[in-house]
Amino acid sequence: MTSRVTFISPATNASLRRARFDDGASIDAAGEALARAAAGTLPTPAHVVVSPGARCRETAAALGLRGAETAALAGLDVGRWRGSTLAEVGADEPDAVARWLADPGSAPHGGESVEDLCARVARWMEASSDTGGRTLAVVEPEVVRAAVTYVLDAPSAAFWRLDVPPLTATTVSGRGGRWNLGLGRPLGPAGTSAGLPDHS
Repeated sequence: MTSRVTFISPATNASLRRARFDDGASIDAAGEALARAAAGTLPTPAHVVVSPGARCRETAAALGLRGAETAALAGLDVGRWRGSTLAEVGADEPDAVARWLADPGSAPHGGESVEDLCARVARWMEASSDTGGRTLAVVEPEVVRAAVTYVLDAPSAAFWRLDVPPLTATTVSGRGGRWNLGLGRPLGPAGTSAGLPDHS
């Protein structure tokens, strides 16, 4: 049985535009319009899951998707850095930021480490590997990065080497523990014709 998971990154919001750690802000009007324009162009899923953050819930709604909020796919908990820019945190806590960027196992912000996030997402993917058909997952960009790290069996440090633009689709498919990866396809008519066929 082949499992396919298409991870969809959320539309833009004020935090993203200002390069801040996400603080729960809603998606902005431009992002919502782009998501609505892409509604109906996605392949028909057997399952829909959504990160519990506001921008993922709102992106899913704009795409016309209704799915269960899944705590295992929540974004990275950055603790007290939530809502700050990396530059602001770097000015206040330069040693902590340096440690965080160099060591995926560290969590100087009091939240969750990158290693913890990657392990959490890996557990969800292992559990979902027995799910037939296609799953659409509207998730935070860092969840997509963690999933790609898992699929490629890459070290946690590779997490920082991956960029996930807003409203793109990253598809993994496989069976028996072996996965194939399709990266960062834009949503909308171009994305549909360029690599989001419904193979389920």
